[in-house]
Formats: sequence, structure tokens, C-alpha cells
Amino acid sequence: MTELEFRVFDTHEFRVGEDQDGTFDGIACQYGKKDSYGTTFHPGVFRRGIDKGSYAYLWMHSPYTPIGTFRADEQSNLLHIGGAYDDTQDGRDKRAMARSGSARELSVGFVRTDLPPWEKLAEMGDDDRADALDNIRSARLVEVSQITARMAAVPGSKLKTVRSALGALYTEAGEPTLAERLADYDRAHGRDTETLHRQMELRRRRAAALKLATAGG
Repeated sequence: MTELEFRVFDTHEFRVGEDQDGTFDGIACQYGKKDSYGTTFHPGVFRRGIDKGSYAYLWMHSPYTPIGTFRADEQSNLLHIGGAYDDTQDGRDKRAMARSGSARELSVGFVRTDLPPWEKLAEMGDDDRADALDNIRSARLVEVSQITARMAAVPGSKLKTVRSALGALYTEAGEPTLAERLADYDRAHGRDTETLHRQMELRRRRAAALKLATAGG
């Protein structure tokens, strides 16, 4: 199964051009650093998951509100993006908001490609399962969004990269999430992994809060 997720990192490396061409560039993902969800992106994570062409630069993860385009470049310890705002009212407004600081946070959407089928994951021991879930070694880049201040998972972050499970926005309605599948399996097999499931539930609730904010915007 595939779930679209997002992540944020504490980096100040984001620049909006002073000229009228509306360019911007910055760090979309840092490798080797544990984020607020307890997961770590590893070098080369997007090696096979980046398109050579342009990506849509969105507002608050809404496919109905594109505000520009960007290209992604994976480097040894980070994922760099560079692009330009659209010359539209939305593009000009969001560029002004990024420069003022009212919407100076960046959210990157990705789909993990390193996880085994959920059935195999469910049968793993606690340590092996935690290692698989907490270490992201391969993923496909989907989009990057600009979001409003303090929506990011890491307090104090500046136009950076966010990650949270918004799978319900992009998968079939009613399809169980990975966390729900694992929880059901463990309950059925009398397995005591409540700590892990509480962590996954916390991630789901954070995602739901961001989803509501996105839908309401």
C-alpha cells in the first residue's frame, strides 16, 4: 500500500529572490537527522524517486492551488530545490507571504518505497519493525508545498520541509492506513506493542489536524 506523507526539518536555508522573476531555492530535506516524528531520512533516499522535469509547487498541499514550479536535486546530505513562483495573483501573494514570514514554511510530500508488504512488516519482531518504520531509505518525491507559519512539525522552523500522513487525501476512501493494519494484526495475535501504536496514533492525529487546516484553507 502507498500513503502520501510529509516532513519538516529545522533549516534556515531558504531564499526568495529580490528580483521580479520570483525565484526561490532551499533545502527540502536533510539526511541523517531524526525529526519530530522519530524518523530519519538516509542519504540517497530519493536517488530513484526524483523526476528530471518540473514539479508543482503548491499552497497548503492543495492540488487546486499551484503557485509555482521547482526542480529537485539530491546531494550527499540533503535534497535541494530551486524554482519560481507563477506570475499569477496566487503566486505573487504567496511570494510576498514567504518574504514577510507569515507563510515561510515548506512541506514536502513523498511516498515511501522501502517498506515491505504490510503482512511481512506485521510479522517482524519489535526491533526490526521499528527499524523499518523509523528509517526512510527510499522514497518517491511527489510535491512540495508552502504552508503558513507554525504549521510545521518542528517549532521555529523556516520555510522547510514537513512530513505527516495525509494518506486519506490521496488514497481510496475507507482504505486502512498502515498503522491501522499493524494494530489490528497485533491485537489479533495478542502482541503487546502499545508504545509503538501510540506513537503511530500520535502521527495520525497530527496528520488529521493538518488535513483539517488544509481543507479549511
